[in-house]
Amino acid sequence: MMAESSKIKLSVSIGPLTLQNPVTVASGTFGYGQEYVPYCNVSRLGAVVVKGINRRPRVGHNQPRLVETASGLLNCIGLQNVGVDEFIREKLPFFREMNTACIVNVNGSSLDEYIEVSEILDSSPGVDALEINISCPNVKEGGITFGVDPVMTERVTREIRNHTHLPLIVKLSPNVTDITTIAKAAACGGADALSLINTLLGMAIDPIARKPRLSNVTGGLSGPAIKPVALRCVWQVHQAVQIPLIGMGGICNGLDAVEFLIAGASAVSVGTASFTDPAASEKVLDELIDFCVQNKISDISTLIGSLTIS
Repeated sequence: MMAESSKIKLSVSIGPLTLQNPVTVASGTFGYGQEYVPYCNVSRLGAVVVKGINRRPRVGHNQPRLVETASGLLNCIGLQNVGVDEFIREKLPFFREMNTACIVNVNGSSLDEYIEVSEILDSSPGVDALEINISCPNVKEGGITFGVDPVMTERVTREIRNHTHLPLIVKLSPNVTDITTIAKAAACGGADALSLINTLLGMAIDPIARKPRLSNVTGGLSGPAIKPVALRCVWQVHQAVQIPLIGMGGICNGLDAVEFLIAGASAVSVGTASFTDPAASEKVLDELIDFCVQNKISDISTLIGSLTIS
């Protein structure tokens, strides 16, 4: 099997960035990469998308911040992170010793913060691409989320594009009426690729206490429960734009990954599955390779967007 798998072309292109294979991990589920070294061979992954980074450290929301749901997980972590300066000083050196690409997820409560963080990362050796989290609330516009307004999406994408030479990936929220409209706006703004989907907004209630189970009342739903929604979004967006997509949402095994590739994703991200099995991302890669061997697929790219509808 090993000899056969070595003949498969696994590399994929995410805009100007080439990944050694299409398996990545979702931001916020894999820490800063180094935390998972005891559990899986991080160097085998196509990329690690690190925890979202702001200009300055954030402590996030109060506990409780995680609640299990049927086939999923609700979280209201609140974008807790070390800030860009400590990330560069303490976390980024790890990636200079790894073969996997480092994609940094960027948060911002204003356009200025997005630009400042992107500019700092642009001049930091070891950063291979930026993933822009447009699910952040724009405090200067009364708290409206950047990624629910196509005009705002295009503007923030274009402004960041003008301040960085790194490959630019925009992460889309499913909490919109028409995700293709937002995807087109990001593409028009200069995005090299899109990540989708971010979490679905949900909540859980303690029926005895008659109180919300999360400190923030609502949170982001992830895990297998959202996979059908994520697949639908990837398929729709693949038909609407001409730039590569990174698909995510409930991927737990190799066949899940294959479905996302067939729907139109050029790469996939493993997220919540890493909480139940820290080696999940590497297992997804192994099972994806096995699928290619068993089905005599010599180039993984032939799967991308190969869905047929009769």
